[in-house]
This record gives sequence, structure tokens and C-alpha cells, in this order.
Amino acid sequence: MTRTAVVLQHDPTIHLGNIGPVLREHGYDVRIVDATAEDLTAIDPGEADLVVVLGGEMGAYETDAHPFLLDERELLRDRLAAERPTLGVCLGAQLMAGALGERVYKGDTKEIGFRPVETTPAGAQSPVRHFTGVPVVEWHGDTFELPAEATLLASSSAYSNEAFSIGDFALAVQFHPEVTDDMHERWVVDGYNELSDEQLDADALRAEREQYSAAMQDASRRAFGEWLDQLDAARGR
Repeated sequence: MTRTAVVLQHDPTIHLGNIGPVLREHGYDVRIVDATAEDLTAIDPGEADLVVVLGGEMGAYETDAHPFLLDERELLRDRLAAERPTLGVCLGAQLMAGALGERVYKGDTKEIGFRPVETTPAGAQSPVRHFTGVPVVEWHGDTFELPAEATLLASSSAYSNEAFSIGDFALAVQFHPEVTDDMHERWVVDGYNELSDEQLDADALRAEREQYSAAMQDASRRAFGEWLDQLDAARGR
């Protein structure tokens, strides 16, 4: 049975990565929507079987500079209220928190590189457990308050809210497990000035990739595959 996954993308270099094949293996027909250019108000919040909200360089709170974020937040608010399957990655996680009325704001530090996340007891029973002991790509400087409806699944040394779930229908991760090696190299090259500002060495990031990426790719495939299986089980598919 073919299902539809609507993917809200904010930058062509910040795409589905390794999540794409997992979606297709689970029978999803993937529709990419450029959230920065397309009319998000034309999207029925409840129609797609799954909505995936990807990362982006803008802050979820920068609505004056990026007014499309207001429409995106409204779409997510309506979708989450309807308890429809939703997945958020980095900016996507922050937009989900904002859609539920929580504050999203600039953090005290930027996380860039492969970093460990620590699962909560709830996270250890969730698909996020596959990232235990597996450093994952972090590339953000914003954070958010945890929604009252959410269950915290993972934290990092810099930020307490790194992953959360809502019921059996929504999952959000602030880290970037979807990043393939090609994506990471593009980010390293494009982020040269940012890396310089943060006193980070591009070759050091490449060395981290050589050491940790393969395990992250496997963990990502396992985690998102399991989560999609759980969606099917919850809906009797």
C-alpha cells in the first residue's frame, strides 16, 4: 500500500538524507515541498500519512525575516492537534515545539560536530535508544522549551532537550542523524565562515565523520525504521 509523506524542506542541502530510503522501503511516496517558496496554506494539515519537517539555517523565531514560518507553524499546530504522524529534525523539532506554544530561542552555545546524546528512561524504551553510545551530527545554536504534551527522550551535554515524542504519532530530534557523508562534506565546505567563527577545524570535522558516520547511518536507519513500524502497528496496518 502506497502512502504519502510530505517533506517540508528549507534548503536543498539540508534534505532527507538517509531517511529517504527508509521512507520508500516502508511504502511512502515522498513529496518534497519547498517551505520557503510554496504556499503552505494550500496543504491540508491532516491529509498526508506523514509530514516530515527538516532543518534550516533560519531560527524558528525569525518570523519577520521568514514569514513562511508562521504558516508552517500553523500547519504543524493543526496537524499535531489532529494527532497525525509528524517527524521533525532540528529546525523541524523547534517548529513543532513552537507550534505547541513553547518558546524557541537562541542558546548559549553552538553545537557543531559529532556529539553523544544521552537517552532518558523513556528514550531508552523508544527508537531513539539506537543512538545510545553513537555520536550524532549536531549543527545548531538554538533550543526550545519542552512542550507539556511531550515526553523527553534524549539530552546532550549542551542542551537538555534533544529529542521528544508526543503520544504514538510524533517524534522530534534536534540532532541530525539523517546526514550522509556527502551532506556532511557539503555542510563543512559551505560552513567555512561559521566554522572559523566557532574556531572549528574543517579537517577535524572530517576526521570525526570518518570515525563515527558509519555507526550513525546504521543507527538512523534502525531508529526511523522502527518508528515507522510503530506508526503502522498503532494504526493497525
